[in-house]
This record gives sequence, C-alpha cells and structure tokens, in this order.
Amino acid sequence: MSQMKDRMERAAKMKDEDKLYKREGILYSTILSPPETLDKLKELEAREDDLILVAYPKCGFNWMVAVLRKILNASTGKNEKPPERPPIVEFLPPDVQEKLAEMPPRRLLGTHLHPDNMPPSFFTKKPKILVVFRNPKDTLVSYYHFMNKNPVLPSAEPWDKFFSNFMAGEVAWGSYFDHALAWEKRLDDPNVMIVTYEELKQNLPEGVKNISEFFSLPLTDEQVSSIAGESTFSAMLENSQKSHGNFGSIFFRKGEVGDWKNNFSDAQSKQMDELFQAKLAGTKLGARLKYDLYCQ
Repeated sequence: MSQMKDRMERAAKMKDEDKLYKREGILYSTILSPPETLDKLKELEAREDDLILVAYPKCGFNWMVAVLRKILNASTGKNEKPPERPPIVEFLPPDVQEKLAEMPPRRLLGTHLHPDNMPPSFFTKKPKILVVFRNPKDTLVSYYHFMNKNPVLPSAEPWDKFFSNFMAGEVAWGSYFDHALAWEKRLDDPNVMIVTYEELKQNLPEGVKNISEFFSLPLTDEQVSSIAGESTFSAMLENSQKSHGNFGSIFFRKGEVGDWKNNFSDAQSKQMDELFQAKLAGTKLGARLKYDLYCQ
C-alpha cells in the first residue's frame, strides 16, 4: 500500500494530459505501466500451475481476486493474508517482476491487458486462465466513476466525452470490444474459462464451484457455500476498508447490474446497441453476455 500511496502522490502533481500515454495504439497509465514495465513483461515466465486472472477494467477483477484467494486458502488449508500488491503484472516494476520467480506455487497473477499484449508464456506454458467479462453498458459507467475517483488516472469528466472515448476505444487498456473479440477466438482453448459478472451475481455458489474445479482446487460443498457467502458484492464492499485500506472506495462502488440506466441518454443507449450489434452479434461471447436481458 505504501507504493500505491507514493504513486498517488506523484499523480497529484501531474497534469491530467500526462497521466496516459499511447503504445502501439493503446493507452496505458504513465505511472502504473511505464514503457520499461511493459517491455520487461515479455520476459515474465508463467508456470503451468499459476492461476491467471484476466479482465477488462471494471468487469469484476478485484472481486474475483478476493474470491480466488479464498478458494486457494480453503483448498490448500492455508490462511495467508493477501499481499499488499494487487497481482496485476503490468503494475509491477521490472525489479519486482524478477522477484516473481521466487514466489512459491501456486501464484495468482492478474492482468487487464489485451491477450495479444500479455506475456507470451501465459499461453506457451499453458497455465489455466480465468477471464471475467461484464455487459458493456455497466462496464462503461463503472469505468467512468473509477477514473474520477482514482488520481492515478485522468478525470473522465464530462460524461459525454468519456462515453465517446470509451466507444472509440480511446481509454486506458484499449477497446472493450477488441478485448472481447480477441477472447472470442480463444473460447475453445481448454486452458481458458470465461465467466460473466452477471452469471456470478446470479449464482455465486455455482461460480465458486466451477472456478475451483477449473483450477483443480477441490472444495467441499460447505467451503463453496462459505466462500460464496463471504464474497457477495455487499460483503466485499463492507470489508473493503479492511482489505484495501483507503483505496476500498476506489475499487468497490455499487456492483449493481443495470446501473447504466442512471447515466445513459436514450441516444447513447441506442449507439451502444448498434456498436454491440456490429461487433459481437452472432458471437458465442456476445450470447454469454445476454445483452438483450441486461442492456435493454
């Protein structure tokens, strides 16, 4: 948390326009993911028994980190406190990336990166990869509020400008739809499991059970029930001050499905409907997102 505090203090002295930079057509955080950090990632060596968690920003990443840590602890019989650093590899400076090799198994590593920009070993070493997606309307709203609360990123005000930027993929980590289409191509990979935020909200016990089985981390029915009970969004929000300190309010907001209706104009809703139709209609991942149910 001390390094996060240092980064926040650095950000407070920066102009908004300097907080993001473009690399190979994608925007990244100047403070969290400078070029030397992303260059070093190419050398990161994954292990076959790593747990890899991937999510486009604001699709439920921090929620799933907490769930996976609970699954790991319950399955292995350990009760390890979570490390201070979020396990997002593109936030780890080069020297810290080198220390990952010293970590005992099983490591939990995460990323918001597009699969084409992830460390190559995430695919060549064949670790299991859990990918979390969320409907694009709620993702956009959550991302907007996250940027306004997080001093490391530029302010997203005004809403209409951020909406346009998101639709054009001109936000940190790139286009939601580019990420979705890239994972659509990997749906048949036996080492990849895709879950949606909405599915997990609807039936968390089943989600916990399926995720634990995917990672070969056996749990009893009682453990599944207990983890699900401790991991509802409201429980996580309540515990966020303890788990994330002063950053709890940045990472956990409402967690609601359908909150987009409080922000989108009718014209913006129609614009997103048209973009979703153009990009993801007829895809398996598009069907999983149940757009007609959650975005109409």
